[in-house]
Amino acid sequence: MIHHPIELFGLLCLVLATLHALLILVAVITWHLRRKSASAPRTSRVQPVTVLKPLCGAEPGLYLQLRSFCLQDHPRFQIIFGTRDAADPALAVARRLAAEFPDLSIDIMVNPQQHGSNYKCSNLHNMMALARYDLIAIADSDTTVRPDYLRMVTTPLLDPGVGLVTSLSHDVPTPLLWSRLGAMYMNEWFMPGVLLTWLFGYRGYASGQTLCLRRATLEAIGGFGAIADYLAEDYRLGKLIRDIGLQIVISPAIVTAEHHEPSLDALTRHEIRWMRTIRVLRPRSFRMLFLSFSMPLAIVGMAACAYDHSLSTIAWALFAATVFARLGLHLVHRLDREEPVLSDLWLLPLRDLLLCWVWCRSFFSSRITWRGREFEVSVDGMIRQET
Repeated sequence: MIHHPIELFGLLCLVLATLHALLILVAVITWHLRRKSASAPRTSRVQPVTVLKPLCGAEPGLYLQLRSFCLQDHPRFQIIFGTRDAADPALAVARRLAAEFPDLSIDIMVNPQQHGSNYKCSNLHNMMALARYDLIAIADSDTTVRPDYLRMVTTPLLDPGVGLVTSLSHDVPTPLLWSRLGAMYMNEWFMPGVLLTWLFGYRGYASGQTLCLRRATLEAIGGFGAIADYLAEDYRLGKLIRDIGLQIVISPAIVTAEHHEPSLDALTRHEIRWMRTIRVLRPRSFRMLFLSFSMPLAIVGMAACAYDHSLSTIAWALFAATVFARLGLHLVHRLDREEPVLSDLWLLPLRDLLLCWVWCRSFFSSRITWRGREFEVSVDGMIRQET
């Protein structure tokens, strides 16, 4: 019998931690089983597509990442590389690919004209002047895709009720410790959280790693100008598309993103920006986000239950289940990849504690750093560059 409120609190923490850890593991496994049964659809109704690749700086691995889009088995596509700065080092990579693939339709746009506060959206707005086709696929510069990618993300748009196709991503870190921790944030917390909401029927997720839509849909919501002042432009795009009665579909195609964090400061700045974005999008539920930190929550629960030895059996069973699920989440996305399965196991406690710290830190600032620039974020998700 529970004799003290703190013991009840501890048991509640353990139950919630275990429940969340198990559910999120089930969501991830369910998704992977479903996508393994999917293949690139072979249909005669393949539509030509323009791929917009906004560039900003030459990240490690940029050449191979951009080259993967030149190797698509899609019969007819155009690639537009775009940047605001004529001195951007990414342009050399884009020009190299244009020379390497002379038979592909590759265009390069350099235009410094600014439209709104979001530099990426401004770049996309400028790039649209060169777009030839009615299907538009937008993909971040740090992504690598398989040859069937364009077929996978364009085919759902044959359904007139689908307005946007997006995809999940898997982050592959550079060898640095901070990069490995950053990749764990995406692969073991953020993406599993997306799949948990998907498991329970939420269909509003949209990611800048893949945004594929019709030109007519983009025009119906007001073009890139309608999202040009928003921090989470991908989420805003998805919301506007759902508001006109169209669906968002998550493609089985998973893109691979290189994750590079040169320092602890760079890592925390990125994660605070991402947390701040979540806080803007989900202001009411953000305070409850600690329920998704299964291991720290379970440790708090164990500490609280230590006051009553009669609870030790139940407490240890729940704690063991949470640990098992957390280890499973860490391992499941590595099993079919080249990454060493156990190499980062020792980083789990540090990763989970850092996640808690970033969440707490995000409550005390409305400013973010993005591509070396400081922005103020309003309560409605709009951004304004600091002067």
